[in-house]
Amino acid sequence: MTLRQIRAYLNGSHDMTELAFRSRRILYAAVTEYIATGEPVGSRKLARRYGLDVSPATIRNELADLEEAGYLTQPHTSAGRVPSDKGFRAFVDALVRVREVQPDDRSALLSRLSRLTPGIDDLPREAGRILSRLTGSASVLHTTRPSEGRVAQLRWLKLRPGQLLAVVVTRSGAVENRVVTVEREPDAAELERLHNYLETLIGERTLSELRDAVALASESQRSVFSERAREVVDATLLAETGSRELVIEGQQLLLGQPDFASVEKMRSVLGALAEQQRLLELLERTMAAGGIQVLIGAEAQLPDTQDLSLITARFGRDGFGTLGVIAPTRTDYQKVVPLVGFAANLLTDLLEQR
Repeated sequence: MTLRQIRAYLNGSHDMTELAFRSRRILYAAVTEYIATGEPVGSRKLARRYGLDVSPATIRNELADLEEAGYLTQPHTSAGRVPSDKGFRAFVDALVRVREVQPDDRSALLSRLSRLTPGIDDLPREAGRILSRLTGSASVLHTTRPSEGRVAQLRWLKLRPGQLLAVVVTRSGAVENRVVTVEREPDAAELERLHNYLETLIGERTLSELRDAVALASESQRSVFSERAREVVDATLLAETGSRELVIEGQQLLLGQPDFASVEKMRSVLGALAEQQRLLELLERTMAAGGIQVLIGAEAQLPDTQDLSLITARFGRDGFGTLGVIAPTRTDYQKVVPLVGFAANLLTDLLEQR
């Protein structure tokens, strides 16, 4: 967002639910300046750069009130102020709505991902790599197990004696190959019959629900073929490979940010990235909530650090996965938040087309 756009927004009439209009204008200007410079913000600089139409003395009083309310902090008595997590939250909730994805960022995602083939190329992981590069932060990715997604297609291929290769394709575009062990592998004719039979049962079911439907049909039909179908589907579900591991790309870009220049800060970031269980819990929360989720600083409750923000979005019609970035608290939310949302929506569309 340009300085002119910021001034126009600050001078507009927007909902002042907690802060007075003037206080909120000054807070937004302070957060914008801090994101741009990383330096504590003083009243004279805000008066000079943001067209607030009040004196430096008035701005100084407002900054003191904002500090008392918990929106700003003052590192040193003689220094300017920096935003707290509460101040960043107010800024994110109000301002990110007015920013669209930058054309160059949109083009980078579209041109790369549209050339890839779902089921062959790993679109979500490539999207994470691009997000990391465009934001200068680490990307984070987690996908659900195919057994939890609604099945679009299920096929088996003869692999070797006693084993089949099961190919599970979900409606979100996830593709997984599983090695299935069976007592007797079906011949080509029996496999074709199995495929045709399951086409009538798949509907909108997950793999687990399909297994239950096949079991119910087997109990009612009591035929050799229905028992055979039950055996193969059961074996496929038992071959579950577990959840996809958490994938983090671009740690070196995140650690290269000036916010983490000290050894102590770098160590704390590495410790937070190593807490994969906590990250998985946060991403699963995003999966359940839908939309774009922004956890700022202490809101993410990542151990050892309060200097990181997690910006994530769910992708896939049925909630196939979560994609996002782990960034410094002082990040360009106006750029990153819509970019993460656009990447997730693009992934959803491409996986749907598969």
